[in-house]
Amino acid sequence: MGAGASDLSALEYSIEGGSRYRLRDLFTPLDTLLASGGDPRLALDPRQRVNAYGCSASPEPELWNFASSTASTISQAAYDRAALAREELVHKCLFDEVEFAFDARCEGMREALRGHLQLSPRVEIVFSPSGTDSQLHAQFLARAVLGAAPVTIVVGADQTGSGTVHTARGHHFSSLTASGVAVRKDGAVAGLAGESIAVPLLDGASGLAMRSDADAAVMGAIEASLAQGRRVLLHIMDSSKLGWRAPSEACLDEIAKRWYGKVQVVVDACQMRLGRRRLRAYLDRGYMVLMTGSKFFGGPAFSGALLVPKGLSRVVDRPGEIAQGLFDYAGRCDWPMAWTALRSRFERRPNFGQWLRWEAALAEIGSYYAVPGAFRTSAVAELAAGIERMIALSPSLRPVANAIWTSGADDEEFAKPTIFPFTLLRDGKPVSIAETAAVHRALARDVNEEIGGSAADRQVAAQRCRIGQPVRLAPQDAAPQAALRLCVGARLVTDAWSPDPVLAQRNLQHILERIAHVVAKIELLLDRATAVPGTFVLEA
Repeated sequence: MGAGASDLSALEYSIEGGSRYRLRDLFTPLDTLLASGGDPRLALDPRQRVNAYGCSASPEPELWNFASSTASTISQAAYDRAALAREELVHKCLFDEVEFAFDARCEGMREALRGHLQLSPRVEIVFSPSGTDSQLHAQFLARAVLGAAPVTIVVGADQTGSGTVHTARGHHFSSLTASGVAVRKDGAVAGLAGESIAVPLLDGASGLAMRSDADAAVMGAIEASLAQGRRVLLHIMDSSKLGWRAPSEACLDEIAKRWYGKVQVVVDACQMRLGRRRLRAYLDRGYMVLMTGSKFFGGPAFSGALLVPKGLSRVVDRPGEIAQGLFDYAGRCDWPMAWTALRSRFERRPNFGQWLRWEAALAEIGSYYAVPGAFRTSAVAELAAGIERMIALSPSLRPVANAIWTSGADDEEFAKPTIFPFTLLRDGKPVSIAETAAVHRALARDVNEEIGGSAADRQVAAQRCRIGQPVRLAPQDAAPQAALRLCVGARLVTDAWSPDPVLAQRNLQHILERIAHVVAKIELLLDRATAVPGTFVLEA
């Protein structure tokens, strides 16, 4: 790990020292560390060595990734940063105990993240193993702010993470926490249990577009809850799995005017498809914000964080009762150093996997924002236009309507959509959910042997590529369907950037050619599933 001979005695002492979390833990293979410290979704399949989202813990440069709405395999640059970060921490531990050196590095990451996102130094950051864990942190902080257990209203409940149905009620979302504690899935987290109200965004009739009365539904749910004497935690969406945002800014203004102090807002921005000005505007309103370093930024899954506006810190960090169940979902290092009273109640429990995933994510975030803003905006717009055009021209892909909102200056490069959902058609008829899932799996594999055919077809079939996993859609008078998603992510923009405009344009064209290849593979898979019986079988 780079320790010189003069350091060996100190290194050996540190490894064998009295710290509960010994330095030897950091000598675990990097891939194993990157896949540690999370819930079962992060665990690697023993045979294929991928997690529940099909992502490896080590780089796969040959795999084309357009799945930033779901999860991405770690890049080589981010992997190298994680390796270097581990080495740096080992050297720091020669002079300090592991817990203290680790705590200082976590605080340094908060500063780095604030810098990348251009946030006020008074915005605090709570790290977590996933955005789902961060939702439980938000539940705890909302109780402290509102002074009572709130009813949680989840806007876009049909398009948020699958764990939200549990965390919105203060329940366990898995059978095992990231700290390794066995729990009962959907059982109450001690001290956090409460009620929730789901406000879906899909139109009930078509099941394929955003409902037009989302604002009215949100206002009605708040009014009914407050009429019962309850406080409200309003979980809003920016953006959803399909790239939708709700409620509108006008609706949020009306909520603030009518019910100030009775409604605490938390923004589900885990996709991180919003401009930095818009992000700051949410925090300036007093909203908490859920984010991840994966999704748009392309860091390894899972890396969660809760951004806490400056006005809430003094309310949160004061002596008081802490939900006992929360101790299973956070360690001392997860909370900012400024919150001394709260931190003192938690165990020093370094989560090395969570930390290294965030180190990798910060490398991606820093690289993205190092690209000039004008290029980021133009690159996103050009890639978006190209994807929209390809989906529209394909006989096998039917676009799912993007939500309509009024874009402003605060949207920056996100004035245009960056998630492009579509359903599959065969002979003009919708493809089932099972077959859609089979296509999604086949895209990530080399299936040229099963496809056969011409050399050109086999070349298309051989390329491994990943797109956003299926999202269930439920039209009122038709069989349920699933939407797949092509996504513009930060890594595409970073990879395309060059100070040479000719080279940068060539890079963007190369990315669009790869996307066209993905569309061609989808069409080929659908065609071969029926056109050549026995040659290629879609596994349900």
